Amino acid sequence: MQRLLTAVFLIVAAPVAAQDTEIRSVIEGQMQAFQNEDSAAAFDYASPGIQGMFGTPRNFGMMVRRGYPMVWNNAETQFLELRERNGALWQKIRIRDETGGLHLMDYRMVQTEEGWQIDGVVELPAPDVGV
Repeated sequence: MQRLLTAVFLIVAAPVAAQDTEIRSVIEGQMQAFQNEDSAAAFDYASPGIQGMFGTPRNFGMMVRRGYPMVWNNAETQFLELRERNGALWQKIRIRDETGGLHLMDYRMVQTEEGWQIDGVVELPAPDVGV
């Protein structure tokens, strides 16, 4: 019985772990592209909807530089939980910016013919900290 339960767990857990690894790889790839100031490479990680919204890698890069400077040039990232919300997968990340400030970001992920792509990013409110 123990072997059967272990086998069932491995069958169910393996796709989830692979999915988690693939999603992390996509986000890390885009973060590295931003660090290299390579808007074209970063644009490739965006979903068709995001690409259509901005039209060109240049426009996309300008939006990220201006609207999400902590993503464009960050000092550290830490992956938190991957979760399903309203039928979509969201990856929560903690980012430390160049000045040491912490930011919580939520990445909406979508699976396309190209694999996993980023379909939006939202900055989450900072958690309340007791005094």
